[in-house]
Amino acid sequence: MNAEIGIIGGSGLYDMAELTDREEVTLTTPFGGPSAPYVVGTLGGRRVAFLARHGAGHRLMPSELNFRANIFGMKMLGVGSILSASAVGSLREDVRPLHIVVPDQFFDRTTSRIGTFFGRGLVAHVAFAHPFCAGLSTIAADSAERVGATVHRGGTYVCMEGPQFSTVAESNAYRQWGMDIIGMTNLQEAKLAREAEICYVTIALVTDYDCWHPDHDSVTVEMIIRNLTENAETARRLITDAVARVPAERTCPCASALATAIITRPDAVPAATKRELAPIVGKYLK
Repeated sequence: MNAEIGIIGGSGLYDMAELTDREEVTLTTPFGGPSAPYVVGTLGGRRVAFLARHGAGHRLMPSELNFRANIFGMKMLGVGSILSASAVGSLREDVRPLHIVVPDQFFDRTTSRIGTFFGRGLVAHVAFAHPFCAGLSTIAADSAERVGATVHRGGTYVCMEGPQFSTVAESNAYRQWGMDIIGMTNLQEAKLAREAEICYVTIALVTDYDCWHPDHDSVTVEMIIRNLTENAETARRLITDAVARVPAERTCPCASALATAIITRPDAVPAATKRELAPIVGKYLK
């Protein structure tokens, strides 16, 4: 069961009802089990694999996510491009709830997560100056406009550890640093997708202003849930539009990110590590 395009759904986006010919695929990876079974099906004439990031019923905290298994599973399915939807808070007055941001940078504030497939006798250093696929980002932003969303092209996503939200002091500091949105999940996905030579984009769905905003105390749980629901519907329409526009052939640097990244001599790599990482490094380590 193969797929060309991966979709990762975050808070509020737990399924893609638009998928036809659906089949659940449960995978075991060298890094353990993914968050949930992948739902593989057809969307806009393309084969896609959908994964609920937080599992069925939203059971997994951001710091509990097995990012390696989630992305490795996508690679095992043959995925070359990932559209990742994520709920975020806004750090800018003009980036309002229900807006969409397609960021072009990350700032790492996580403290306890594994963000690489490498180790165990194999070392690689991929370029990550530009953490998102530029072509896929353009497709996502264009699709956001086509479905009528207000979209901001570019911006920095602060990825924090959680599960608690920021203090006011932290939120104000991020704003002073020029950050744009804040979330808890996407940085490690992007790092691992780059190592796996998969194109990756974040579709950031703004649910609220972070705690810096003077009106923050008037935000209610009901308001957040309402925004999550509306964002999820927008995300479904956006993703359905974008999937049809993802090129079948990739010419971007993402597709060859490991070509100059592996530094360990091939004859020094343990056989078990070569075997485990074969879907990622097999073409480089014969």
